[in-house]
Amino acid sequence: VQLQASGGGLVQAGGSLRLSCAASGNIVSIDNMGWYRQAPGKQRELVAHNTRAGSTNYADSVKGRFTISRDNAKNTVYLQMNSLKPEDTAIYYCNAPGVVTGDFSVSNYWGQGTQVTVSS
Repeated sequence: VQLQASGGGLVQAGGSLRLSCAASGNIVSIDNMGWYRQAPGKQRELVAHNTRAGSTNYADSVKGRFTISRDNAKNTVYLQMNSLKPEDTAIYYCNAPGVVTGDFSVSNYWGQGTQVTVSS
């Protein structure tokens, strides 16, 4: 199973970016999919996650600005980021902690990370 993230880049404060993360491989089902971020010198933190049923959870720092969504048929999760601030600068990682594969094992997978840089 691989998680391929894309969509990062450089944007001015107040701008928007949309991240995508597609899971591929011998996948039976995925429950939660989400996004974490890690800024230089800081610990990785949860940004948002989304259950297969559509329940969502956001970090307080991004509520009202970021929106997580997913396409279950494509095993893809998205993160729409609006009103970006310099403090949103970080490497963003997608995560799928409950991937059921063809052998019916359940594993946790991470994407490779995509850099988001917000200039002031």
